[in-house]
Amino acid sequence: MSAAEGPLVVGVDTSTQSTKALVVDAATGRVVASGQAPHVVSTGAGRESDPRQWWDALREALHQCGDAAREAAAVSIGGQQHGLVTLDAHGDPVRPALLWNDVRSAPQARRLIEELGGPKSWAERTGSVPSVSFTVTKWAWLAEHEPEAARSAKAVRLPHDYLTERLTGEGTTDRGDASGTGWWASGTEAYDEEILARVGLDPALLPRVVRPGEVAGTVRDGHDLPFSRGTLVAAGTGDNAAAALGLGLRPGVPVMSLGTSGTVYAVSQRRPADPTGTVAGFADARGDWLPLACTLNCTLAVDRVAALLGLDREAVEPGTGITLLPYLDGERTPNLPHSSGLLHGLRHDTTAGQLLQAAYDGAVHSLLGALDLVLDADADPSAPLLLIGGGARGTAWQQTVRRLSGRPVQIPEARELVALGAAAQAAGLLTGEDAAAVARRWNTAAGPVLDAVERDEATLTRITGVLSDAAPLLERNADSR
Repeated sequence: MSAAEGPLVVGVDTSTQSTKALVVDAATGRVVASGQAPHVVSTGAGRESDPRQWWDALREALHQCGDAAREAAAVSIGGQQHGLVTLDAHGDPVRPALLWNDVRSAPQARRLIEELGGPKSWAERTGSVPSVSFTVTKWAWLAEHEPEAARSAKAVRLPHDYLTERLTGEGTTDRGDASGTGWWASGTEAYDEEILARVGLDPALLPRVVRPGEVAGTVRDGHDLPFSRGTLVAAGTGDNAAAALGLGLRPGVPVMSLGTSGTVYAVSQRRPADPTGTVAGFADARGDWLPLACTLNCTLAVDRVAALLGLDREAVEPGTGITLLPYLDGERTPNLPHSSGLLHGLRHDTTAGQLLQAAYDGAVHSLLGALDLVLDADADPSAPLLLIGGGARGTAWQQTVRRLSGRPVQIPEARELVALGAAAQAAGLLTGEDAAAVARRWNTAAGPVLDAVERDEATLTRITGVLSDAAPLLERNADSR
């Protein structure tokens, strides 16, 4: 390892499929070491994961970082949002965590919206209308279907909270991740006791919300990670808020993240409250807001279509008249939790490559449909769309986003933006800087810009029409198959 110019920090991304760790020079943003280890996730309507394997994966990822991790002066953990982690009195999981893409709580989501005044009331109160992804719906499902597990819970955490607490011994979270639970009120920036009472959750079971820039704790004794006792631990945050930090994002700049899920978001200084439920009114990790729309089906769904067709994911061909809605896991945007994939317009001369392109189009259509709602009205419509996530490196994804958005598209060269954002948050503890300013100093958003092309309105209109016509079919419960 070459000499660092400043102190070293560690940023962690504990995502759906794996945990990644970066050791970063706080002075320059240079990644001096990295590691990654996988997670196991159940399949089907119930998506679960044992939180203890996240710790094991963190340990393995840091081991791969070698001696550099031992020199770290601060650490921060970014993680998948919404997951429900229930712990017993000893801090051990009561049961596997319910992950963000577990759709079993759809009935509870509908009931909670109705019982607490409808979508407009929820949006004004919490900033969001709870979808099946939100933690509050998962707790309601657990209390109804596994009441003994709910009664056994002595602490309720989000995925990044669980790992932070194992480091520090203190139950903490941050406003960014707390805003995705459904029981944190964005207007008062505090837990909503009426909502908690409605779902039977004692607020004493929840973590303390750490303020932006505040130290969450220090690394305690008795762990098996390479950190020294007393190493500073930042609050951490949810994955999208961490990626926004990692980009040094300024208000009004749109981001599209292409991963297992797809998201579009932008930093705003206005508190969002969308009564349609399309846009989640999340807080960011700094003190502003992060209005965001999320789809359940993105790269994983398109890759599955490619595999079914026996094609490489880049083997797309242009075509007209074919619509493929790749809602293989149900869908959140549009809100169709029990839907399945739908193909329309198939003909004798349709090629496999055209079908694959239609899958890309269907996935991107869902994200772009929410982009105008995410952005403030005064946002610059010609600003480049920052394209991040695993799919951002793919030519087919790049060209599909470019064609359907009509915007210039910028692909930051920096990888692992969630972990980089966590590292910037850790660095801010040492330097006293705002974490986004740290990332801008590191120049993390730099990358090639693809010029704008004329927006493909015909394809967008066709997909919108098929979606509208097929809505009654898509709203049926796919579990009857």
